[in-house]
Amino acid sequence: MQQNTLRPRKGSTHRNRRRGIGDTFGGRGVKGQQKRVGGSSKFSAAFEGGQMSLVRRMPKLGGFRNVNRVEFQPVNLAAIEELTIDKISRETLKDAGLIRSKKKPIKILGFGKLTKKMTFFVDAVSASAKAAIEKAGGSIELTKKKANPVKAKHIKSAENE
Repeated sequence: MQQNTLRPRKGSTHRNRRRGIGDTFGGRGVKGQQKRVGGSSKFSAAFEGGQMSLVRRMPKLGGFRNVNRVEFQPVNLAAIEELTIDKISRETLKDAGLIRSKKKPIKILGFGKLTKKMTFFVDAVSASAKAAIEKAGGSIELTKKKANPVKAKHIKSAENE
């Protein structure tokens, strides 16, 4: 057997259809959407059989999204009351499973009662939580967050003027 004698199996190949070369309907059949140029919406990935497409059912995005927003991890006083530690910091809250990340800022909220004297090392405290902590004889030390460099430039330029 030599390469010049190789042939496809009988019936595995056929003549290509001559589209639009003088044939009555150009191989597209008679009338309808598929006969027209560009009429192939049923074969696109977004076509859903005529029902309202997913893109059109989705709500529009609206509103303002602040790029400089600081996302706090909230912790309630009720959850802290259950702890047996007197100094509350990132590490103790992470070990207790009350926060997910040590990197994100933490805010103490005033839901629940606090009966123990505790010291808090957190980024922010609500007014009701602050009152409850001070009432129980505890103290709060706010840790300083790094300023946003864009805001810092803006503030410096405003001070120079």
